Amino acid sequence: MTTAFMGFAPEAIQFLVDFAANNERPWFQARKADYERLLKEPLEALCADVAGEFEKRGVPLLSDPKRSPFRIYRDVRFAKDKSPYKTHVAANFPWRGDGADDASTGGGGYFHLQPGEVYVGGGMWHPEPAWLMAWREAVDRDPSRVRAAIDNRRFVKRFKEVHGDSFKRTPTGYAADHPEAALLKLKDVTFGLRLADAEVRSAELPVTIATAFADAVPVFRLLASIGR
Repeated sequence: MTTAFMGFAPEAIQFLVDFAANNERPWFQARKADYERLLKEPLEALCADVAGEFEKRGVPLLSDPKRSPFRIYRDVRFAKDKSPYKTHVAANFPWRGDGADDASTGGGGYFHLQPGEVYVGGGMWHPEPAWLMAWREAVDRDPSRVRAAIDNRRFVKRFKEVHGDSFKRTPTGYAADHPEAALLKLKDVTFGLRLADAEVRSAELPVTIATAFADAVPVFRLLASIGR
């Protein structure tokens, strides 16, 4: 049974600092029990509590203590960097949808814990070309609908704006002086919010995450609808 989330201990952050300097199997295997106690189990508890907070706020994202956390093991089959482990922990909260037929295979929320880089965010990162084309079409043909979501007062107050890697030029087929050129150039459509160390150590972190994502629901909903 998953216990209630009580915050990540300072020792958990120190473990990740040490892990980054010793990303080797012998080092990790000797300290695997510490990793599970300090990071794996608290992350699962966090996801369980976030699920309850999503339910309270009507946030249509999925948080599951078994499926949301990312594995610590890296896939090194095609990577130049053969380091066996990730030196951060993270969890994914995919868009669950407002109804039985509204679930999406892409987009959602994300939590990232790494020394000096703790944040929550969401959106579409490295989307499929078909989705990106549909995004551009929505921006071009129905900019008022797009702007209604990304200029939502609560979203802007919390996250400021959507952003992402961008092409240098407006994509082919769109004028260079298009009024929404910045949105058309995006390769990713994402947003994020950095968290303070005190927030990560707090038992209120599930509330912090759920409240932030509640403010982003209009954007999540917009991105889930693209390409349908």
